[in-house]
Amino acid sequence: MKRRFAPILKMAGSHHGGERAALEKSRNTHAVMHLEKVPSSRLLSVMTRCVFNAGFNWKVIEAKWPGFEVAFEGFDPGKLAFFGDEMMDRLLADERIVRNGQKIRATLENARFVADVDQEEGGFGRFLASWPATDQLGLLTLLSKRGSRLGGATGQYFLRFAGWDAWIASPDVCAALAREGILDSPAATSKRDLTALQEAINEFHSDSGLPRAQISRLLAMSAG
Repeated sequence: MKRRFAPILKMAGSHHGGERAALEKSRNTHAVMHLEKVPSSRLLSVMTRCVFNAGFNWKVIEAKWPGFEVAFEGFDPGKLAFFGDEMMDRLLADERIVRNGQKIRATLENARFVADVDQEEGGFGRFLASWPATDQLGLLTLLSKRGSRLGGATGQYFLRFAGWDAWIASPDVCAALAREGILDSPAATSKRDLTALQEAINEFHSDSGLPRAQISRLLAMSAG
């Protein structure tokens, strides 16, 4: 039986001032019209911000971000990939950034990842734009394997903030999917659960025509 999205939109509306208001509140403000044209330095910047946000106060990272941009040479992936090892000690001593060694190292490793994809695919933005939205799970797997510290929610937030049409398996999204009988519990960490989540959101997209990122947000809003 095909899953319908209208009842979920109605529930979201009941908590957020009606369906029209829920649709407006749930719009993906990070969406990018031509992701393939976004410079790789900007995508590496977003990636790094998501890595540093994980486990830290987001406001602290936001306040220091201008310093991050300068310290990491504008996040030029080619430059960081080439000088990465030489830059490590300097970055560890740079008070303009959060001096977490593991995350600094991850940034330099991700610069090599982005630079490699630039060479392979003609641009990291082009690579992301060409990946089918029906297979976010496959893209997350690739990010986790080839990138550094991009597993779990970090990879999901990176895709959303980079402008890709991404769902996020937040507690509220998972609670809504458990309510709908799609997940066994309000969590999605196993491949089986994430596959069920992906399939459900694809079906909701086919039914409603709404972007997957917006469907994800409306699911969360329907939880209360």
